[in-house]
Amino acid sequence: MGALQRRLAGALIGERVEEPPPRPDVRRGLVAAVQARLRDATAWRAVAYVLVKLPLATLGLWAVAWWVIGAINVIAPVRWAAGQHDLTLMSPLPGGWSQPGVHSLGSAFAAAAMGCAIFLIAPWLTRTVVAVDRRLVRALLGPGALAQRVRDLEETRALAVDDAAQQLRRLERDLHDGAQVRLAALAMSLDMVREQLDDRDRPELRRLVETARDNATETLTELRDLSRGLHPPALDGGLAAALATLAARATVPADVSVDVPNQPTPAIESLAYYCTAELLANAIKHSGATHCGVELAAGDGTLRIQVSDNGSGGARIVPRGGLAGLVQRARTVDGELTLHSPDGGPTTVKVRLPLHA
Repeated sequence: MGALQRRLAGALIGERVEEPPPRPDVRRGLVAAVQARLRDATAWRAVAYVLVKLPLATLGLWAVAWWVIGAINVIAPVRWAAGQHDLTLMSPLPGGWSQPGVHSLGSAFAAAAMGCAIFLIAPWLTRTVVAVDRRLVRALLGPGALAQRVRDLEETRALAVDDAAQQLRRLERDLHDGAQVRLAALAMSLDMVREQLDDRDRPELRRLVETARDNATETLTELRDLSRGLHPPALDGGLAAALATLAARATVPADVSVDVPNQPTPAIESLAYYCTAELLANAIKHSGATHCGVELAAGDGTLRIQVSDNGSGGARIVPRGGLAGLVQRARTVDGELTLHSPDGGPTTVKVRLPLHA
């Protein structure tokens, strides 16, 4: 009934409201299903709308009666001319019929004048009823204030996450094209200066140049590591290519399977890449695995990552651990991480992320 009333409100009075959030599927038995239905706030608001709409519909019917009665009174002279000489003057006010009747042409024109007056009042009544109905539709048939606030916060968070990803990518590009290039040029220049110095003439100056050159090289290495942490260059070719490169660099054999028909946003791509890289590193470092598998699939608006290994198992999510950090990173975009790692193995970690933050 709520969905029907939303469609009627949009089609007839131009009041279009957003659909409320869908009811979650409950498959845990009859009792849980009944409890979920009883806690469905959207359904209760629809019930309240239907109940309040009943007296409002009665007022709406009365408003329509003003138009009908006004039309009947306006055509009283026509009816008199057609031979109906015993007419009754109709009134939309309580009581319905008004006396005396219409027994002359003059009283027929008086009835017509009354009909015109009714026509002047009828739009005000109709608009009042429609205005009240609009307020009820917005208050009871929409997603609700809390649900709308949650949706607005989700949209704001998505914009913030995407903007942060773009800023990090721009910063990585600036570091790569600017500071790294200048540091590399500085290291090469110091190499040239060192080659032109003679140990016998200026040994102290040569040592200073070598120290400066080593510092520049170390700084360049740290800057490259930092820029890769901001945005992996491998992602420039897409998430599938980045994961293939990641598996090729692993010290143990790793199979990669990718089935992503819909490309996620850059922020989700970066998060998926970091999660996969961290899980592969954990498998290689701690489990003693000789083989790993990475599966990436997309569907129903979600991106699913599964990393498995044939190691010794026994992995746990502990506070301040690597897996706990991945759980927190996934939760920032309403994702989740599940771990299955019995003692003796194998270990399977599944990460679910939305395609759009």
